[in-house]
Amino acid sequence: MNNKTLATEVILLGFSDDIKTNICLFPIFFLIYIFCVVGNCLITCVIILHPSLHIPMYFFLVNLSFIDLCYSSLSIPKLLVDLLSTHRTISVTGCLIQFKVILLIGATECQLLTVMAYDRYIAICHPFHYHVLMRWNVCCYLAAFTWIFSFVNVIIPSLAMPLNLCYPNRINHFMCEVLSVLRLSCDDTSLQEFVIFCMGFIALLLPFMLILVSYIFIISSVLKIQSAGRSKAFSTCTSHITVVVMFFGASMMTYLRPLTDSVNQDNESINREKYASVFYVVVTPMLNPLIYSLNNREVKRTKVFFTRFS
Repeated sequence: MNNKTLATEVILLGFSDDIKTNICLFPIFFLIYIFCVVGNCLITCVIILHPSLHIPMYFFLVNLSFIDLCYSSLSIPKLLVDLLSTHRTISVTGCLIQFKVILLIGATECQLLTVMAYDRYIAICHPFHYHVLMRWNVCCYLAAFTWIFSFVNVIIPSLAMPLNLCYPNRINHFMCEVLSVLRLSCDDTSLQEFVIFCMGFIALLLPFMLILVSYIFIISSVLKIQSAGRSKAFSTCTSHITVVVMFFGASMMTYLRPLTDSVNQDNESINREKYASVFYVVVTPMLNPLIYSLNNREVKRTKVFFTRFS
C-alpha cells in the first residue's frame, strides 16, 4: 500500500479500441436496449391491464420484468456512451456502486426464478390447495423476501469488506463486474474471493438446486396426467425453464469457479468472462418478454387487447 497510488477513476476497455468496430456495435446494443425496455414495459402493462392475467404467475413475471429493466439499465446506457467515446472512465465510487447493485439485482433474479418454480410446483402438484398456498399476501411476502434475502446475502458482506483500487486502473470489461474490480485491488483479495464464492453458492447454486427439485416433482406429477392435459401443464413451465437455463448457465460460468482462477486469469479467460456477462446482463433481459409471450397461451390471447388499443 505504501508503494501504490490509489485510483480515483477506472478505465473500462470495453470490446475494442477500434472506432469502426465500436460504431458497428453501437446500433446493435442500442436496438437490444430499446427492445428490452419496450418488451418489458409492454408485457408489464398487458398484465396489469388485462384481468385474466391477474394471477400469481404473472405477478412474479411483472417483478421479473422490473428486475430485467434495472439489470440492463445499469450497464447498457454506459456501454452505449463508451462505444462512441475515447474517454471511457467511471469514478471509483460509481464503479463500486455499480457492481454492488448489479450483484443485488442478479441475486434477486435468482431468488425470484426460484419462487416462480415454487409457484409452478404448487399449481401442478397441489392444484386444489393453490389458491390457499398462493394467496396474494403470500405472493407479496415472497416477492419482498427475494429482495431482502439478496440484500443480506450480497450487500451487507460487500459493505463489510471495502476495496481500495490502485493503478493500473484498467478493466477489460464494459462494466464494473465484481471479479474484474477485484483485479485492481491494492490489498490481498483472498477473503473477498472466498466471500464472493460463498455468495455465488448461496445465490446461484442453492436456488438452482431447488428449481431442479421442483421440476423433478412437477415432471413426476405431469406424467401421471392424461395425455390431453400434459401439453397444457408443460406449456406453463417451458418459458420458465428456458429463462432459468439461460440466466443460471451464464452466471454459473462466471461466478462458480475455483477461487484462484476467478481473479488470476489470462486475457483469453477474461474475454470469455466478459462475453458471458453480455449474455446474462444484456441478452437475457431482452429475450425474457419474448419467451414468455410466445410460450404462454394466456399472453397470446391478449392479442385481442392489442387490437383494441392499436
